[in-house]
Amino acid sequence: MDRAMTNVNFQLHCDNFGRLVLTDAEGQRHEGVTPVRAFPIAAPDEGLSLINFEGHEVGWVERIADLPPAIRDVIESDLRSRDFVPEIARISEVSSFACPSTWQVETDRGAAELRLKGEEDIRRLSQTRLLIADANGIQFLVRDLSKLDKQSRKLLDRFL
Repeated sequence: MDRAMTNVNFQLHCDNFGRLVLTDAEGQRHEGVTPVRAFPIAAPDEGLSLINFEGHEVGWVERIADLPPAIRDVIESDLRSRDFVPEIARISEVSSFACPSTWQVETDRGAAELRLKGEEDIRRLSQTRLLIADANGIQFLVRDLSKLDKQSRKLLDRFL
């Protein structure tokens, strides 16, 4: 059964197959819609484009928090199923201070191992925020350097 949800500029519902369907203000129906964050790391809750299966934007959401709860839940569920950016809470061990090196880290999703190919794979997003790309293409986020424990900051400083 379809679950209908309404926003000022469009209607959005999830069909029987779990696909998002958007009906715009003119009544045009767009099936297989995918929500895409404009700024997934810097501002994940602001700027969300709704893209149809052909890659065209069919809707825009300024702030996810402003959506009605039912629409917000469906969109956030879809985003969670596709977004995978573990947040590093602690760096337990680094195999070497020369690259490539293997890191043992604790993330918000559990323990993980990442392989750093080079120091250029650590990207500073702001004074306190880093994005670390491992050799397998997984992006790890350090949301706030100042919140890492002393040992983690000391290990990380060797690469910055």
